[in-house]
Amino acid sequence: MSENGQPPSDGERTPGPGDGPDGTGKRPPGGGFLMGRIFGVPVYVAPSWFLVAALITWVFGGQLDRVLPELGNLRYLVSLFFAVAFYASVLVHELAHTVAALRFDLPVRRIQLQFFGGVSEIEKESETPGREFVLAFVGPLLSLVLSGLFYLGLKLVEPGTVPGVLLAGLMISNLIVAAFNLLPGLPLDGGRMLRAVVWKLSGKPMTGTVAAAWTGRALAIAVLIGLPLLSYAGGASSGNPTSGVDSLTDALLAAILAAIIWTGAGNSLRMARLREHLPELQARTLTRRAVPVASDTPLSEALRRANEAGARALVVVDGHGDPTAVVREAAIVGVPEHRRPWVAVSGLAQDIKPGMKVSAELAGEDLLDTLRATPATEYLVVEPTGEIYGVLSTADVERAFLAAMARPQS
Repeated sequence: MSENGQPPSDGERTPGPGDGPDGTGKRPPGGGFLMGRIFGVPVYVAPSWFLVAALITWVFGGQLDRVLPELGNLRYLVSLFFAVAFYASVLVHELAHTVAALRFDLPVRRIQLQFFGGVSEIEKESETPGREFVLAFVGPLLSLVLSGLFYLGLKLVEPGTVPGVLLAGLMISNLIVAAFNLLPGLPLDGGRMLRAVVWKLSGKPMTGTVAAAWTGRALAIAVLIGLPLLSYAGGASSGNPTSGVDSLTDALLAAILAAIIWTGAGNSLRMARLREHLPELQARTLTRRAVPVASDTPLSEALRRANEAGARALVVVDGHGDPTAVVREAAIVGVPEHRRPWVAVSGLAQDIKPGMKVSAELAGEDLLDTLRATPATEYLVVEPTGEIYGVLSTADVERAFLAAMARPQS
């Protein structure tokens, strides 16, 4: 079951301090096992998938024992095939989101098959509510198409056979995936469709996110309470009330689904609020004023000049005044005050590599994407004309990023 929550929850992500500004380089993939690439997008299988595959194999195997008892232990091999085929269907569902995103020039970081379905990690937000609606709808639509194809295949085989049972199971499972994902609450596809509709009517994407997220939370409560009650009512009406084990299983499944939906809805709200404040992250306002110094300048003298100029950073320049390196703040702190007259700034500086020179005009996601592309602790900030504007510290960006996350929505 797809959990593409946009704005970024599962289906989309906003770059942040963990993506390079912290100096680590890249966010740890955490994607599980790389199975290959489709349309250039890596496809991962999370370790939790194997647990679900084993569970599906066991449950479907028990059903096969009642329908096709002559299979014996081979029923588990057939059940394993069903589990793999089902997740292949989930992959097709996610590929629909991916193809639509690429068609709209939205980068897709990866596809991941995991515990309760799949995730297409789309790194940008749709520009219009119409594109948002299409991007969300294509997943359930493909699941419905697959269900129809399996239904047609079912007409071509004899009932009561292994192919017949497999096709029937895949038809029903894809129908359930489509129906579940069409429920109108984030992080489900139906929630994104609701978000697009409210966005279109109100003209505000944040209003759509709030409406779809709170609907998702209401849906989570309904699943938590309603799923066990429906299961019990179904068993009672047939004269076979569910056993204690079945009731516990249904309650556990409902709790897991409710937790996934509730958490995804909350993440959607949090990330939408962050995206709303991202434009406030501006290189020009976050940059520290810097003074240029020659490479052989003693640290004590460089700091004296900076204090006189009211600057908080040092840039090493060559004989022509061109910047060559940025003095690292952490290195300055590590030099005892009595040794600073004898330490040249060149020994504390990091050479300016390609990507470490950023424009003072950068802001929001463009700024974060630039910093993520070339991880460092400090960056040289320049005017569009090429003149030195100052030094941008990763620590300052992280503090502003966290402040934006904590700020109440407007």
